[in-house]
Amino acid sequence: MNDNHAEKNNIVQAVDVCIDVLLNVAKNPDVRLTEIAQNIGETKPRILRMLRTMERRGLVRKSDTGTYRLGTTAIVLGTAASTQVDLVRIANPILEELGQKANETTQLRIIDNGESLCIAKFEPMRDLRVQAMIGRRRPLTAGSYKVLLAYLHPQVQQQMIPEILPRMTKRTITDRDKLISELEKIKRQGYCVSFGEVSEQLVSVSVPVLAFDGSVIAAVNVGAPAFRTQRSDVDRFIVLLKDASSKISARLGW
Repeated sequence: MNDNHAEKNNIVQAVDVCIDVLLNVAKNPDVRLTEIAQNIGETKPRILRMLRTMERRGLVRKSDTGTYRLGTTAIVLGTAASTQVDLVRIANPILEELGQKANETTQLRIIDNGESLCIAKFEPMRDLRVQAMIGRRRPLTAGSYKVLLAYLHPQVQQQMIPEILPRMTKRTITDRDKLISELEKIKRQGYCVSFGEVSEQLVSVSVPVLAFDGSVIAAVNVGAPAFRTQRSDVDRFIVLLKDASSKISARLGW
């Protein structure tokens, strides 16, 4: 038990030092191994092992003169982080405005590791409402977040759809061909409506959010209890969602 504890602590410490090395390279472009060791108080052999690992993964790159600077993977991570932070900052007041107009729960979701991930939300002040949680994940193949899947390149889309689709309720689509046909329909109409696909008590409507280059970066959503949601409510949500999506997209540069 103590050995496992010690091993866990060593692993965490190694990651901690690795982050220190990466941050040092980020703050001091074209820094040398000796300087990194002096800056963070670690041995050169240990830092060199970390740098070689990070170099292999594209987080840092070594110049012909032996100095280090950030690699392309780090740049991709930085761009993604910046975009997501901007996305949440821009979306939050618009989600609140949307939620107040719809008087229902609103969310902003992105694709993360093959799932939809909630990164922002608003809940109205009413006793019975859909509970949203930042960080909660859902399958891309069920519910209105299929809208995120619908706009992917066909080849990427095929890779993201598992051979066996998880069934969440009796309304969940579990046939692959039927799902692909549904995704084509979603892309044509520009929104997705789910009646009880994730939870039988839930109606969910999602519309894509566009980045500056026209790619779909996120989905904005209204979720409501099924017992009080009529088709006329769904139609109203679609109009409100399209307006909210346009506002977020415009502020992202689209």
